Amino acid sequence: MAEELRKKAAEMLLKGATLLSEPCPYCKGVRVMKEGQALCISCGRKPEKKEIPNQNPSKDAASSIEKTLEKKMEILTKELEQEIDHEKQQNILKTINSLLETIEKVKGKQ
Repeated sequence: MAEELRKKAAEMLLKGATLLSEPCPYCKGVRVMKEGQALCISCGRKPEKKEIPNQNPSKDAASSIEKTLEKKMEILTKELEQEIDHEKQQNILKTINSLLETIEKVKGKQ
């Protein structure tokens, strides 16, 4: 079988395949690749195709940021209700406006 594998690998190389620098994950033998197909010259095995779950950590992070910003908004809203100093009210309103803009940006990225 090893001789057949060597012949097949030689044929692949003659047809434009390349030797891979990474060894076979099973036997550490030399591998040849052509058109996305890798073949180990020693054992003949091809690596298993594994499904990689499509996770989007940035979406989770954006959701977490959004929740934090909304909590801050609630706190500022309560402060605004309690505040009687006009200048402090203006500062709270500016901060609320800034939070609203940030929340919209975060929602736009989701």
